[in-house]
Amino acid sequence: MPNDTTPPQTGQARNRTPHAHLCQLDLVWEDRHANFRKVEQALDRADVHPGDLVVLPELFDSGFSLNTEHTRDKDRETLDFLLRLADDLACTIHGSRTVRDCDCTHAENHATIAAPGTAPGDSPDAEPRLLTSYAKIHPFTYGREPEAFVGGREVVTYPWQGLTICPAVCYDLRFPELFRRGLAMGAELFVIGANWPAPRQHHWRALAIARAIENQAFVLAVNRVGSDPHLPYAGGSLAIDPKGEILAEGDERERVLSVPIEAEAVRTWREEFPAWRDGRL
Repeated sequence: MPNDTTPPQTGQARNRTPHAHLCQLDLVWEDRHANFRKVEQALDRADVHPGDLVVLPELFDSGFSLNTEHTRDKDRETLDFLLRLADDLACTIHGSRTVRDCDCTHAENHATIAAPGTAPGDSPDAEPRLLTSYAKIHPFTYGREPEAFVGGREVVTYPWQGLTICPAVCYDLRFPELFRRGLAMGAELFVIGANWPAPRQHHWRALAIARAIENQAFVLAVNRVGSDPHLPYAGGSLAIDPKGEILAEGDERERVLSVPIEAEAVRTWREEFPAWRDGRL
């Protein structure tokens, strides 16, 4: 991992287009610390710069486990890991974790976004911070998720490099209403972390492209690879531009996809072809 002190950026670094890094990982079943090491090793090999965005799969610290008593982030270990990673890399980190209060029978599946304490106006010793948290609205009934997780109620957005991002989690991808709500809130980029099973891989790709086209927005969709005790996963992570063109696509191997994100691309396309304004329902 980088040193605690991020070196001053050169003029070239300041002018570099911000990149998103999609971490397609083979998650270790219910082993938080092994998965932390996987993330660190993957990012050590990636060309990550200050100000970039790092996206991890859904429930990257455990895999898609319904054993929430074991996997819940009760001591904030996963949150603290994301905050430390944001601080070490001076990047925004988009992760996911199981959140459950001790007196609750069900957990929430949270997209958790950590930001470094180095935003304009921050003091040099500012602490990394939780930028926002989104509770997955649509638990996966077919996969028995509602037995362990309750759905959230609120669509959220957060800022990154002059863009507005709307997070979603896995099964949310099947529900265009969520994305339309995000669009109405100003979203220009949608980020989806997933454990999307291999048998429906063609749905994953088609739906991610559709969400980009219909909302004229970037879509970053990050899936896991490998298998857990129940299902195989085929990766196929995607970075898609606002016209629905594929910027990068993963295969079935562990890897980090790194793509530049041009904020003006979404605004230029929406102005040139303003289909998003014509919705009437």
